[in-house]
Amino acid sequence: MRDLFMDEFAVSLLVQELGLIIYQFTQQNLPACKPVLSPVWVVQIVYRYDVECVPALYRSNKLAYIKDNSIPKNCSKSLKIPKLMKAPIYIYYQLDNYYQNHRRYVKSRSDRQLLHGLKHHDLSSCAPEDFNHGLPVVPCGLIAWSLFNDTYSFFRGIDEMKVNRKNIAGKVIVIINLGSKFIPSIFRMELLSG
Repeated sequence: MRDLFMDEFAVSLLVQELGLIIYQFTQQNLPACKPVLSPVWVVQIVYRYDVECVPALYRSNKLAYIKDNSIPKNCSKSLKIPKLMKAPIYIYYQLDNYYQNHRRYVKSRSDRQLLHGLKHHDLSSCAPEDFNHGLPVVPCGLIAWSLFNDTYSFFRGIDEMKVNRKNIAGKVIVIINLGSKFIPSIFRMELLSG
């Protein structure tokens, strides 16, 4: 009887431990090596990487911006539709090789301005795209000035077709990200280049 009790006890412990391991795995909370690198190590690693891995041509080109008004910053894509399509027609697209994770870029935005519009005056986090001729840009920041902004038109021949631009995002998403009364202003003026 005692052996049976010990076996049940061992099995229950094993099940608990297995459950804990599965929980830690699914929550990505497993033990891992977390080296703390001293400045000496970091300098050595970066120096060796720059010397051995980065081609000489690219070592001096740290960051590049396109600030030229003569370069168009939009594109057009023509598609021929061979069959007659009935409304509603939904358009889906995907962007590839489009990475926007530079630290300065990610920080250049104001969530409070998106929620409160022109009522929010602290635009220090939005530089360099924060003011135009002394007036605040809404929405401000590099993110608003460089994201693929979903502006599109459709033509049949030379005639522009009507596009329903209402309710393309869920109400909750709009309220959380833009507030309930968000109105862009002084945005995408031709004088600014970004």
